Amino acid sequence: MSALEPRHTEVAPDPTAVPPQGGILAVSHRALSIGIISVVLLIAFEATAVGTAMPVAARELRGISLYAFAFSGYFTTSLFGMVLAGQWADRRGPLGPLTAGISGFAAGLLLSGTAGTMWLFVLGRAVQGLGGGLVIVALYVVVSRAYPERLRPAIMAAFAASWVIPSVVGPLASGTITEQLGWRWVFIGIPVLVVLPLALALPAIRRIASGPADPSVPAPPVDRRRIRLALGISLGAGLLQYAAQDLRWLSLAPGIAGAALLVPAVVGKDGLLPPGTYRAARGLPSVVLLRGIAAGSFIAAESFVPLMLVTQRGLSPTLAGLSLAVGGATWAFGSYVQSRPRVEPYRERLMSAGMVLVAAAIAAAPSVLIPSVPVWVVGVAWGVGCFGMGTVIASSSVLMLELSAPGEAGVNSAALQISDGLSNVLLLAAGGAAFAALGGGAVDAHGAAGTAGSHPMAFAAVFLPMAAVALAGVWVATRLRVGP
Repeated sequence: MSALEPRHTEVAPDPTAVPPQGGILAVSHRALSIGIISVVLLIAFEATAVGTAMPVAARELRGISLYAFAFSGYFTTSLFGMVLAGQWADRRGPLGPLTAGISGFAAGLLLSGTAGTMWLFVLGRAVQGLGGGLVIVALYVVVSRAYPERLRPAIMAAFAASWVIPSVVGPLASGTITEQLGWRWVFIGIPVLVVLPLALALPAIRRIASGPADPSVPAPPVDRRRIRLALGISLGAGLLQYAAQDLRWLSLAPGIAGAALLVPAVVGKDGLLPPGTYRAARGLPSVVLLRGIAAGSFIAAESFVPLMLVTQRGLSPTLAGLSLAVGGATWAFGSYVQSRPRVEPYRERLMSAGMVLVAAAIAAAPSVLIPSVPVWVVGVAWGVGCFGMGTVIASSSVLMLELSAPGEAGVNSAALQISDGLSNVLLLAAGGAAFAALGGGAVDAHGAAGTAGSHPMAFAAVFLPMAAVALAGVWVATRLRVGP
């Protein structure tokens, strides 16, 4: 079945039926909405808090040269979790992958928080990523089953709004804990927050969205080919990341092996992404591609912002994290703008404009490497970029669900998240390689550089190529719908 067929084969609604009233907090959806928004709130708090503590953790574990691994390790294993969750949720409902995912997420945090070496820290991030991959796809399946199409932009906007408080409180709390108690308590303390989302979300999901999409139709068998491809994409991405960070001739071997595993898994008719994704075919393939371009370029750049501010401008971890705090509010506002009904006819134009803002923000960030440029420029630029991301990310999720049949929501949600996560891994690998090649890994605990002038260029080599990637997304955003 084509992903576009549901738009033309839906059964005509009963003209005598009373349309459902209320929004996402109406009685029929209130418990579920509060529960899944709480899950996103937990993920948001983790992302903002951990990002603030990461530079200190990498320095104390003597792992600055492996800094990019701490982020890409999460995204690498999340790729496998996404594919697994897509099949699991389509066959048996989203309850199982959501429960397992939150548990794995918490276990990974505990492992990183107790790590004695940087590689063990990265392993914990990998476990956390597996759980995160399960959670995010399960949440999309919950949205597709439990909410009518008219409410989906609103719940996506609510997901974005749940980042506002963590974006302000997270860096402040994480920075204070890091400076007063140590970075480990940031990782060890977050799993306590798992209890609230489980208590709120799981009973509502069990009641409203559990089980297969259509109980009258036998569940499809497990697609073992997709599972093998998922393992290939995760292993391949990990090998490419390792090769990019090592920068020795011997690293060509794992790099070639990684590409050999990765390319068949994502390119071609039977890959994990919709056919035509990498040539920006109109419709769902371009939606999936744009998600990867936006998320990969922005997250790869954002991962280096706190490190740049701590090592190049001497900010404390707290201030470095707070410099990005305004982004949570503007991201939520961008997501709110796309949720308004009057915006629907102009969604593609809004997403093109959003990608222009993302590219401009990434390009402006390294201007603070010039000592005369005030550091608040980063905060302003990132606020603008986050507004653009809010319009693009939420809109891509809305369009993906619109172009998916009920039984394909899990697979297509997984494809969207795979594009997101894989782009993060590959662009973080590219950025990390450029950073290491120009001496970025030699920055010491006080931000001193071993070779004068080399380290500012190392940061510029991360940001400017990511801005170019984001700019390519402006064109892709013109191809999100099929023609009449």
